[in-house]
Amino acid sequence: MVFHVLEEMRIRALGVIDDAVVELSPGFTAVTGETGAGKTMVVTSLGLLLGGRADAALVRIGAKAAVVEGRLTVDARSAAAVRAEEAGAELEDGVLLISRTLSAEGRSRAHVGGRSVPVGLLGELADDLVAVHGQTDQQGLLRPARQRQALDRYAGAAVAGPLEKYAGAYRRLRAVSAELEELTTRARERAQEADLLRFGLEEVTAAEPRPGEDEELAAEAERLGHAEALASAAAVAHTALAGNPEDPEGVDAATLVAGAHRAVEAVRSHDPALAGLAERIGEVGILLSDVAGDLAGYADNLDADPIRLAAVEERRAALTQLTRKYGETIADVLVWAEQGAARLAELDGDDDRIGELTAECDALRTELGELAQALTDARTEAAGRFAEAVTAELASLAMPHARVTFAIRQTETEEDGIEVGGRPVVFGPHGADEVELLLAPHPGAPPRPIAKGASGGELSRVMLAVEVVFAGSDPVPTYLFDEVDAGVGGKAAVEVGRRLARLARSAQVVVVTHLPQVAAFADRHLVVEKTNDGSVTRSGVKAMEGEDRVRELSRMLAGQEDSELARAHAEELLEAARAGR
Repeated sequence: MVFHVLEEMRIRALGVIDDAVVELSPGFTAVTGETGAGKTMVVTSLGLLLGGRADAALVRIGAKAAVVEGRLTVDARSAAAVRAEEAGAELEDGVLLISRTLSAEGRSRAHVGGRSVPVGLLGELADDLVAVHGQTDQQGLLRPARQRQALDRYAGAAVAGPLEKYAGAYRRLRAVSAELEELTTRARERAQEADLLRFGLEEVTAAEPRPGEDEELAAEAERLGHAEALASAAAVAHTALAGNPEDPEGVDAATLVAGAHRAVEAVRSHDPALAGLAERIGEVGILLSDVAGDLAGYADNLDADPIRLAAVEERRAALTQLTRKYGETIADVLVWAEQGAARLAELDGDDDRIGELTAECDALRTELGELAQALTDARTEAAGRFAEAVTAELASLAMPHARVTFAIRQTETEEDGIEVGGRPVVFGPHGADEVELLLAPHPGAPPRPIAKGASGGELSRVMLAVEVVFAGSDPVPTYLFDEVDAGVGGKAAVEVGRRLARLARSAQVVVVTHLPQVAAFADRHLVVEKTNDGSVTRSGVKAMEGEDRVRELSRMLAGQEDSELARAHAEELLEAARAGR
């Protein structure tokens, strides 16, 4: 059978690992070692290769960078291959090369198929290639939210469809409810705002200001306030230009210019240049006459009217009241009035809007109730199948009498709920269901939440059983288990190893373990070995075969590689594992 596999990883200057090559088999690979640090670094390296969070502390002290490289065989039609090619990666004979570089300064770079890519792409590929599970995942399984997620994942489209619709309606209800609450809780503030706007608009409407009126009145007030001085100046200027009829002997500019014009006009024919000057003097005379006439008209029309001045100042005072409150100029006041009228219309329409939002909330709650019921039905149906499948797996993991069930329930509420099954219940972004995984470890024992009723070893086997069930319904090509067998020993450990070997028939399985019973079932056995020269600790990875594998199992069994009893037990364990696959 051909499926996606991680062929090898190359690790350089990562923590205690220094230039190690980890070759993985297509089936079941066990990783062991004397201490957990080196084994954990193998898991950490794979996590980096799959887009995990980078930490500069992982780089060996004194090294410039840490590099993790991986080779994977990938079906060219798979989602991972298609996504990689979309990013510009190249596959060579179905092999995809992935690398992650982490500098000592904390910078991280990723390459896929020879092309530099965002680190996030590694995480996208990982979703379709590898499922990683460790002791933290076991603790996560204790949380009801994770148990609901596991059930939803198993149910597939039966839950995903209504859940997507439910999530959309739920988000809309949150938005509508927030707007409705804002309208109702701030009703007093909004009423006060409407009153202030109404008063202001009435004040502006009563004044009836015109655009630019304030500037026009300012100019008129200035003119009326200095009418006498303006008239006197105009009269003096007129006399200087046109003369005073009551003083025939007086000299004025118009008479002088006229005399100059007559003098040159008489001889202009003798020189073209002088003729041009004569024309210019004539133009000056005409201009003086026009200006003198305008001055006379200005003086006659200037009216020092104190009544008009008082009216102008009164109007300016009224406009100043508006500009003090609503804008720098009358133009600004008119803009404020336009915007205020629009806002007042909005505030006056609050009652209608509240009615619309209330009706929409009611409709959304009804819709959510129907969708929540559909989710409950789908989850209940899937829970029966899921629990039955996990229970069957536990039987093969040395828990023959254990039984797993799901409790799916809702919490009733007197207010702010949705109606499911004819009663108001609490609801959230994922529906109204509270999902809890229950375990009855032996006949006669009442089902209890696994957080309370499962030991460490039982929890490890429950999680493994869950993953095996997932492998049948939603498979991924590679599974990495980091000490998933914690708390397991004896016969149970043998059954865990046997079940992992069976899972490896259809997927690649990599297990970091401390149990010889599990390691004995592996197709390939790797050991992380440490060396220390007094200043630097280094780790390498070595494949155990033949006699070396017997010695490693002996060490794991008794802590003594050369013990005859341990060696005999190790050989017996290997033989039993080969026969019991």
